[in-house]
Amino acid sequence: MIGNWQRKSRQTSYENNWIKVSHDEVINPNGGEGIYGVVHYKNLAIGVIPLDEHNNTWLVGQHRYPQNKFSWEIPEGGGPLGIDPIESAKRELQEEVGLTAENYELILEMDLSNSVSDEQALIYVAKGLTPVNDNPDETEVLEVVKKPITEVLEMVIKGEITDSMSVAGILKLARELNI
Repeated sequence: MIGNWQRKSRQTSYENNWIKVSHDEVINPNGGEGIYGVVHYKNLAIGVIPLDEHNNTWLVGQHRYPQNKFSWEIPEGGGPLGIDPIESAKRELQEEVGLTAENYELILEMDLSNSVSDEQALIYVAKGLTPVNDNPDETEVLEVVKKPITEVLEMVIKGEITDSMSVAGILKLARELNI
């Protein structure tokens, strides 16, 4: 039993370095037979909102292949399971924005798409920032901008930022900052 679902069988339909897709034969909570596809992630989703002493933050812009569109986002990436997530947050902040931070505070944990995947996200606020050299992944072509958090919040409200981790993290931080 999986909660109130019954799994009759499971097969791996696809697997790569980042995900595994399972095809399950199931009996649903109402007794009906069916199938369920589940995407299992091999990393945590890690997001970081760098925040300086003037309440400025940095956004990363890039073209996202699955949606075929440009996206403004908080610095984010994958954190290998079994590694302290703060280490992954530090890596992403340095790679994408060229910053290090003295303090990391976990402000949000979320399930990103719980109807089809088991992907979990952790979002941190980073403070006590120091510039360093950035080092983007070889697959990334990034635009980086520094903006007041109030302007970034307005981008969320206007629908100019649509990435789920960015939207949730920025809204949570805005609530904590009372803006």
